[in-house]
Amino acid sequence: MSEFAAHQAEPLGRLPFLSALDGPALGALAAELEWLSLPGGRTLFREGEAGDALYFVTAGCLRVTVRGEDGKETMVTHLRTGEMVGEMAIVSGEPRSATVTATRDSELFPFSKPAFDQLVDRYPKAMLSLISLLVRRLRSTTYRKEPARVPRTIALVTTSVDVPCAEFARGLAKALATTGRGVELLDATAVPLAHTSERFSAVEAESDLILYQVDPDDAIWSRLCLRQADRVVLVASAKTLRPPPVWLIHHARDSRQPIDLIALHDGSGSYPASMIGYWRDRLTIELSCNIRHGNRNDLARLARLLMGEAVGLVLGGGGARGFAHIGVIRALREAQIPIDLIGGCSMGAIVGAAVALEWDDAEIEERMRRAFVDSNPLSDYTLPLVALVKGKKLTRLLNEHFGETCFEELWRPYFCVSTNLTAGALAVHREGALWQALRASVAIPGLLPPVMRESEIYVYVDGGVMNHLPVDVMSAMRRGPVIGVDVATEPALTSLAHGVGEVSLWQLLRRGRKIPPIVDILARAGTVSSDSRTKKSHSQASLMFAPTMGSIDLLDWRAYERAIAAGYRHAIAKLECLDKSVLQGQRVPVRLSGNDLPYQLRQYEQQPKGAAVA
Repeated sequence: MSEFAAHQAEPLGRLPFLSALDGPALGALAAELEWLSLPGGRTLFREGEAGDALYFVTAGCLRVTVRGEDGKETMVTHLRTGEMVGEMAIVSGEPRSATVTATRDSELFPFSKPAFDQLVDRYPKAMLSLISLLVRRLRSTTYRKEPARVPRTIALVTTSVDVPCAEFARGLAKALATTGRGVELLDATAVPLAHTSERFSAVEAESDLILYQVDPDDAIWSRLCLRQADRVVLVASAKTLRPPPVWLIHHARDSRQPIDLIALHDGSGSYPASMIGYWRDRLTIELSCNIRHGNRNDLARLARLLMGEAVGLVLGGGGARGFAHIGVIRALREAQIPIDLIGGCSMGAIVGAAVALEWDDAEIEERMRRAFVDSNPLSDYTLPLVALVKGKKLTRLLNEHFGETCFEELWRPYFCVSTNLTAGALAVHREGALWQALRASVAIPGLLPPVMRESEIYVYVDGGVMNHLPVDVMSAMRRGPVIGVDVATEPALTSLAHGVGEVSLWQLLRRGRKIPPIVDILARAGTVSSDSRTKKSHSQASLMFAPTMGSIDLLDWRAYERAIAAGYRHAIAKLECLDKSVLQGQRVPVRLSGNDLPYQLRQYEQQPKGAAVA
């Protein structure tokens, strides 16, 4: 065998399909095959085309997509070095069942139908290997979803000269390395050393993750980085409204790579809240977040978000029972479990927004006390033409505490849900005025007036009508483990009478117990339809907290202290017994101490009402 044939045979020998061939056979096969170089973004074949060859991936990465009935393409999987594509059409003789595109510069071995038939005749064991591969793929697509793909290559793109790209790249690389990964940071000086797809694949094989630092002044290097990247991360100054460069808009239009946007804050003053929205109007952004320059906690959170290891916290509805969320959050913070993304419904949406704004425990408790305990927000009753309560008092309180803050200004990615009565669907709010979305999320039908946004025809009410615990919305983001807090599992109303028949007012008064008023009944009726989804939400969460709240009514704002304590006690007890692998399996740092946590619980319960634990 010639030296050239031996060099060509080496990558073939690593392919499972050809493991039955010996050295001479691999050399003979390599001499007959031709290499195919496929630039990043180029399509190998399209769904419905005739299948005339299969391909071995020897370097690079390919994306497999299928077209649905609605005409939209859905990603099925990614294929990396050592894998094969196109074999189904070769075996069945039917047209291509999917479209395959190079996500980066790739090298392939084409294998024609005649060459395949000849190989199988000569080496029947190769066919057995192919059948095993097909069975594994069929089983994977039938019984499991494609797992969230962890990027191996990320392109960092700065959009203006006032962004310290090199310093930011080094900080992010350091944060990524703390997760236990081998990280390689490459800039334009790497071009002479790594100018082929084989070289890039070799560097990738030696590292867990490669960060490509794009240089907008070097067009060749920039295009190369974008072709090689699994994800593109844009780093823009938070204080300017510069439009995206034209070349970047063209790339985003022609590529299907996910694009994330980082709004970098330098601490020099206020920033236009519309910056992120300004970019979203021009590019399809998958994730956007605010990062403070030089803040290690922000960079650590960004690293988890990029690697699919971010901890999502979902807080459910439940009226006054939602104060228990505050106790659970306190316990999570004491256990040093990071909260990277937040989602919520109704009261959980309000508490979640406070977390996204980075209010500390004392501030959350104080603001919630002022808004709900000291001033009952549902006491402005009116003639019930649309609702029993005017809602003006609640609107004023939301404006007082959240002001003109927009979703785009929050320090953690956040969403809340409401119910779109017009469309009969769940509405997920991620942009615009925060207070307005919160007002929609808590608008219990019949109790509070619905929300109608300007320039929209839609009518929004409480998200609990359809989904009071939106774990599924968070899970769909596929960013890591999800923690749920359900305070509405237990019955909120019990029967007022024994036996069958109506109960007179006199009989009720003689019972000597609290009687659920009409507002309690409306509150429960407005959310009962989402109870059927609760069990599914519990199964989708990595960790679920469900504190006992049976003694607290939905609108009993005076139960504030008891609700917080109930949530805290439940969370501390559960964290003390937690199998740390639930979160640590995702490389999430969890610091629990079986000796300290009970002490913290005792310390909390000995505090005067309203006091914070140090």
